[in-house]
Amino acid sequence: MNERDRRMQDLKPTCWIGKRGVTEGTIEEIIRQVKDRKAVKVKWLRHVEVDPVALAAATGTELVEVRGHTMVVCERRR
Repeated sequence: MNERDRRMQDLKPTCWIGKRGVTEGTIEEIIRQVKDRKAVKVKWLRHVEVDPVALAAATGTELVEVRGHTMVVCERRR
């Protein structure tokens, strides 16, 4: 496991997507957290459909990793 993978694994989820799915509030919260933290881990419920690529595009972030029902996004590189 390389250093980047270790850091992403140690990152705790700070944004959860519940039964309502991806809402405007969720998108705004991810944008706010990425500005503050640079990288955000997002988890969602098993029965909720989430498209990680579309969510990253909607939030203007870069999709770093997806594993199961968890994704990590970070600030888009310039």
